[in-house]
Amino acid sequence: MDIATSTDIMIISGNSHLELANLVARRLGVKPARCAVSYTTNRETSVQISDSVRGKDIYIIQTGSKDVNNNIMELLIMAYACKTSSAKSIVGVIPYLPYSKMRKRGSIVSKLLAKMLCSSGLTHVITMDLHQKEIQGFFECPVDNLRASPFLLQYIQECIPDYRNAVIVARNPGSAKKATSYAERLRLGIAVIHGEQKESDSDMVDGRNSPPPSTSRSRTMDVGVGVPQHPAKEKPPINVVGDVGGRIAIMVDDMVDDVASFVAAAEVLKERGAYKIYVLATHGLLSSDSPRLIESSPIDEVVVTNTIPHEIQKMQCHKIKTVDISILLSEAIRRIHNKESMSYLFKNVTLED
Repeated sequence: MDIATSTDIMIISGNSHLELANLVARRLGVKPARCAVSYTTNRETSVQISDSVRGKDIYIIQTGSKDVNNNIMELLIMAYACKTSSAKSIVGVIPYLPYSKMRKRGSIVSKLLAKMLCSSGLTHVITMDLHQKEIQGFFECPVDNLRASPFLLQYIQECIPDYRNAVIVARNPGSAKKATSYAERLRLGIAVIHGEQKESDSDMVDGRNSPPPSTSRSRTMDVGVGVPQHPAKEKPPINVVGDVGGRIAIMVDDMVDDVASFVAAAEVLKERGAYKIYVLATHGLLSSDSPRLIESSPIDEVVVTNTIPHEIQKMQCHKIKTVDISILLSEAIRRIHNKESMSYLFKNVTLED
């Protein structure tokens, strides 16, 4: 990939995903900067950048892998070091942005992380498939939220035999929009698994569940029963809305972390007659004993991109496949560096993608 002025571009990588950083640098035709990240005896993070960054465009490639808190600290220190060394611009290339699982009372952590990243010196952020797209609004700098769906769609068309006999499956009603987007692009049908218990935050620990006192006197009108309590949700019987009998079932999502819910969904799909089951996602966190669960499940393949390193998990489970997205990150870097439009990378992208 040709860059007109490659002398003022610098690729810096932390310890989170050296392989991806080398792939991106190779596609750009530049050599990664000499940067050593180490830890002192008391686990403090130490960063030493041996090349001059003065007046250069810096691209720091760091993703949220297993050691997520150290990854964040490495990124903050590298960005601040470049900022105080008079770098021209500092772009954070964060394929998987950690702490992006927004919950009812957890979204404030995403805002805190965004403020920390911007304060450290980042002038631009490149990421992929945010769990919640609203997180972009937390940043005080431009954010490009790239999509991996074209790579996964290409994998379906080229690597799944007889994909025309497939049906796109939403693991729960919340992912129905993404499944619909895939189905429309592939001209396939859709099925939705309904009945999975949704994650909810517990109020029992911190006292927020305690009801107001019923004996308090007030000059306002008493409604008799006090503040009405919101009815608790009950898990309905699990059901598949749509026909998967004799078909290939392809579940799509933005990340695969704890695979227990995917395995449960695969078992239901198998009972309904699906003869092959695939799971496709952008981010393959594959936490705890996910490889073992996948290996013993009805799932035939789990296809994820290399936004997160998972070589160890692949050695533990032969069903895990990887799609390389380094060409997308390198093209985004090239366009930003050459001040070209990013609109091509978002062509035909909708809110559901």
